[in-house]
Amino acid sequence: MARNVKLVTLLFGLLSLALAAQANDANNGTDKTGTRSGDKGQQQHQNQPSNLLPTSPGYVIGSEDVLKISVWKETELTNTVTVRPDGKISVALLGDVQAAGLTPMQLANHISDKLKQYISDPRVTVVVNTINSRKVFILGEVLHTGSYNLMPQMTVLQALSSAGGFSQWADLKGIYVLRTENGKQTKLKFNYRQVIKGHNVNQNVALKPGDTIVVP
Repeated sequence: MARNVKLVTLLFGLLSLALAAQANDANNGTDKTGTRSGDKGQQQHQNQPSNLLPTSPGYVIGSEDVLKISVWKETELTNTVTVRPDGKISVALLGDVQAAGLTPMQLANHISDKLKQYISDPRVTVVVNTINSRKVFILGEVLHTGSYNLMPQMTVLQALSSAGGFSQWADLKGIYVLRTENGKQTKLKFNYRQVIKGHNVNQNVALKPGDTIVVP
């Protein structure tokens, strides 16, 4: 009898320790894989798309892009600036400088040439920190209309997937893209039902900055 009592007491103690350990894990936000819930949230946030994108040497700066202007050995002239809607930035000693329409290398050379009247042999570097100028617009019968950052080689279908889906009244056969080039607007048809079935996939064109997708 005494032996049975000791055995029950021992089992009860082990069960208490297991429950305490489980409660401690819950308070610390850990799951069965040993990953904290806060860490998982941070990983999910890091996996979300960002407009902080690598730029090619031929990238053309646009309004709202964020640039880092660095001048070697001139820390007071090193600054991070945002391109204004008029396409210009403010640079110490120089005032307003045109940035939109130039590549980072062209802008660096332009600033360097202007600084020569103040500094001997200025060495300027321009880095695009954040791309905000490359946007497309989605209007009409989608759940989330508005502007979207244009990712590299983004197609019409990919852009539409960012809009959260269609409303029940959407004409999926009558979607079109409005594109303005050289002052002339063109209309590119996009039949969603055909494309998702693999037909006429040439309609699924790569988008360009400023394109507007209309879902009637």
